[in-house]
Amino acid sequence: MTTPVANEKITPFFILQFCLALILISVVAFRPGAWNVARLAGFCIAVPAAGLLFTARWQLGKSFSITPQARELVTGGLYSKIRNPIYVFSTLMVAGVLIALQYHYALLLLLALIPIQIVRARRESKVLEARFGEEYRRYKAGTWF
Repeated sequence: MTTPVANEKITPFFILQFCLALILISVVAFRPGAWNVARLAGFCIAVPAAGLLFTARWQLGKSFSITPQARELVTGGLYSKIRNPIYVFSTLMVAGVLIALQYHYALLLLLALIPIQIVRARRESKVLEARFGEEYRRYKAGTWF
């Protein structure tokens, strides 16, 4: 695994993703109204999830793509424990924001988002296994999702 330099990791799309996450967290933090249990719990889920999401995104660097591609096998950092930390932490961030905003029916969005993330992870897995073979299968065996 090669380590991309910092200026290769910061792309316009990375900045856009970061800004959107920051806006979502800001909506929760600065929304008028009382800080009840749901708002606090959602905020406490969303903020660390956002931090871990961008840690994973940073660690993935130039290997990030919208469609499944096998540029390199990233196995360090968060990827040493979770194969798809961007999917895991983005879903947790969305869940935290929805809990904090107390849009109970909007939580049904997770019923669509979770299967979509699972399908995306399976597609990526096939592409990575086709490119990296046994190396990917060993990595997959030692990680979650």
